[in-house]
Amino acid sequence: MTSISPPSDKHWWKEPIEKAELIWIAIVVVWGIILTLMMPFWHVYGKQNLSSEAYKTTPEVYMKKVQAGVDQYTVRTDNGKPVVKPPVGSDVYMLGRLWEWWPVLELQVGQSYRLHLASMDWQHGWSLQPANLNVQVLPGYDMVMTVTPNKVGEYSIVCNEYCGIGHHMMLGKIHVVE
Repeated sequence: MTSISPPSDKHWWKEPIEKAELIWIAIVVVWGIILTLMMPFWHVYGKQNLSSEAYKTTPEVYMKKVQAGVDQYTVRTDNGKPVVKPPVGSDVYMLGRLWEWWPVLELQVGQSYRLHLASMDWQHGWSLQPANLNVQVLPGYDMVMTVTPNKVGEYSIVCNEYCGIGHHMMLGKIHVVE
């Protein structure tokens, strides 16, 4: 018998399993159990999961919240965009729209903020680089996460969900200062 020709015995499933095959089956089953158990363990103890907090909103309501933060906490402009420096521990609002993340944020290192993200038009992907933090930002939802910057510097925000012809220009910034 070869792998090309059919088996001579039509009842191949009645053949005894060889020892090498049993070992490989046991390895696969044990590895599958380990990986399955690691998923909930890593979710609880991995400390890499973002908050799953999300609230229904409308573009109009969310825009008013963003504009209120811009009006109250703007400290300067950066290439024509307002730079907002909110108080430590406060709610910080950023929005995505064709084709920008607005406004620029200035946060203090080691301090926690509640960052709110929402889209005004299409689905966008909020990707903080080089930290590689990714969040899907959907229209009609206010996505909330607690962030604590741990390193001083300038971080770029890129859209990692194709959103149209200007997708490659959809950039934003977060400045982390002392």
